[in-house]
Amino acid sequence: MNIKERFLKYVSLDTQSNPSSGLHPSSKKEFALGNLLVEELHSLGITNAFIDEYCYVYAFIPTNCDSNKTVGLIAHMDTAPDASGENVKPNIIDFYTGNIITVNEELNIKLDPKEFPRLNKQLGHELITTDGTTLLGADDKAGIAIIMDAISNIDMIEHPNIIITFTPDEEIGEGTEKFNFDYYKQHNCSLAYTLDGDDPSIINYENFNAASAIVKIHGKSIHPGSAKGKMINSMHLGMEFHNMLPVYKTPENTEKYEGFNHLHGMSGNVEETTLAYIIRNHDLKEFESQKEEFKRITEYLNSKYGENLFELTIADSYFNMKEIVLNHHEALEYINEALIMSGLNPETEPIRGGTDGARLSFGGIVTPNLGTGGANFHGPYEYVDVDEMKAMVRVVHNLLQIISEK
Repeated sequence: MNIKERFLKYVSLDTQSNPSSGLHPSSKKEFALGNLLVEELHSLGITNAFIDEYCYVYAFIPTNCDSNKTVGLIAHMDTAPDASGENVKPNIIDFYTGNIITVNEELNIKLDPKEFPRLNKQLGHELITTDGTTLLGADDKAGIAIIMDAISNIDMIEHPNIIITFTPDEEIGEGTEKFNFDYYKQHNCSLAYTLDGDDPSIINYENFNAASAIVKIHGKSIHPGSAKGKMINSMHLGMEFHNMLPVYKTPENTEKYEGFNHLHGMSGNVEETTLAYIIRNHDLKEFESQKEEFKRITEYLNSKYGENLFELTIADSYFNMKEIVLNHHEALEYINEALIMSGLNPETEPIRGGTDGARLSFGGIVTPNLGTGGANFHGPYEYVDVDEMKAMVRVVHNLLQIISEK
């Protein structure tokens, strides 16, 4: 089975995670892919592969040389709740010529190189797109396919000890919720790489510091015919709160290292309104300042109205792994050397989001993120470059060989 066949097999399974279930895994259908991967690992002779009750797949491959190092290779099995992952119908473009790709004419979904300039670097490559009605699942089944293809002929190279891990629920921020850190400690593994990015040349080792903020506003519901001087409309107060936040500090107005406050949920009536935000910044000091801004606005508005109408709850989600990775510079040196050896020009780019690697790094497993060849994740514009997936298999092999020699 080649890497394209693997990928197409994996995306045929609906593994969409469910943010509202409160379960681990969040959706039982994630087990379908997990069980399939265990079967494939067993067929490759990795008989210790197993899936646990939380839908995490683990496998250990002992070194075939005298290396005393262990490295983890990690990808996630779930797809995002943002778009359907059911009944995916991939469209294969054998040789991309640089034209506008019509993904779905009826829905007017097109991949135009002017809008998606990365396509200009993929001339002559084999691409797989959606049919415009679902996401594709390259995030992160491309990462899984790369890892599985790399280990299918792992004995062609000298390699260190390897831990393979496929996780559920990364897309809803719970990819490490039930992660077996003890399994990694038992195998003396403190270095891993997630394959969950896009461009193969790019290494991610910086991510947002992240928090969630819930603002509850308590109003007073009075019949509108006799409401003067009595009614307090919580929805109006919610709009007042939101308008006191910096208008420029939103996702649609920021890029690169710029942080934001994102209002992603709003519900209510006269009596009570709830605003749901995520707070993001790469810089820890600015991140703390953003959270303080929410607190100041809450205090000011409660003082203004003379009642505790505003109730604020802020919870930290994860932190930037940059300092941890830089304190273990070998993690970046290994992958830089592997990319150059593979004919790629290494670049680093901050993740404008989160990564399982951040939580793993803070848990004692230093985990930068690598590319997979996918693009435009989480929707019908998603596609994957088969040639870039193949290139990443070479990168993984080179990475493992380099680590085994150190």
